[in-house]
Amino acid sequence: MAAEPGVAQLTGLDESHLVAVGDGQRLREEVAAAFTALRDDARRAGFELAIASGFRSYHRQLAIWNAKATGARAVHDDAGRVLDLARLTPTRRLHAMLRFSAIPGTSRHHWGTDLDVYDAAALPTGYALQLSPREVAAGGMFDPLHRWLDQRMAADRSHGFFRPYHRDCGGVAPERWHLSYAPLAVRYAALLDRAMLIRCWDCAPAGASLQLRAQIERELAQLMERYVAVPDGWCPSHGWA
Repeated sequence: MAAEPGVAQLTGLDESHLVAVGDGQRLREEVAAAFTALRDDARRAGFELAIASGFRSYHRQLAIWNAKATGARAVHDDAGRVLDLARLTPTRRLHAMLRFSAIPGTSRHHWGTDLDVYDAAALPTGYALQLSPREVAAGGMFDPLHRWLDQRMAADRSHGFFRPYHRDCGGVAPERWHLSYAPLAVRYAALLDRAMLIRCWDCAPAGASLQLRAQIERELAQLMERYVAVPDGWCPSHGWA
């Protein structure tokens, strides 16, 4: 078994272990090979499986998070309506952001194991991909791809990819498009802890501090349980832990 990743790799600060998989996307080498196999299967079934977002660095996640925390970037509710964060209590504001955005350092995209996918063959000309519930819902443009993926996962023939956010457990909103390479992701999830996150945040350069950090640290145990951990049973048990 390969050596376990350290703080820098698990929190998106180190990118040295990644390989390119096309369209500017990067993953861990083992994950890239599994994705290539899944993409080949999808192509034979009539789909063009493509990655909208693979590895995401800590600094990219920090930029997204801080923009939402300061109001420079919109935060939406489950119905897609823009929220007025100024009218929310600090706790409600934090939870509204966490519904759709991970705290920097906690994103599964940092690991190089997780990716957001779509069917490039089903994308209408000129359409701007949104990765929205409407696109993947029954009858949506990407629903056929995801029904095919559902069948592959149910048969354990998805090359290790499963959905960590397949149902609403009151934390992260369901993301049908989000796939995770379970053989590695299960192990990595078990390594991420409070001490590792504090070390990550302390490494941030001047001018790149984490917005809402004090509030996050006060509630960190509860936030990790609700928004970082995923429910048991999201993938088969193959001794990957």
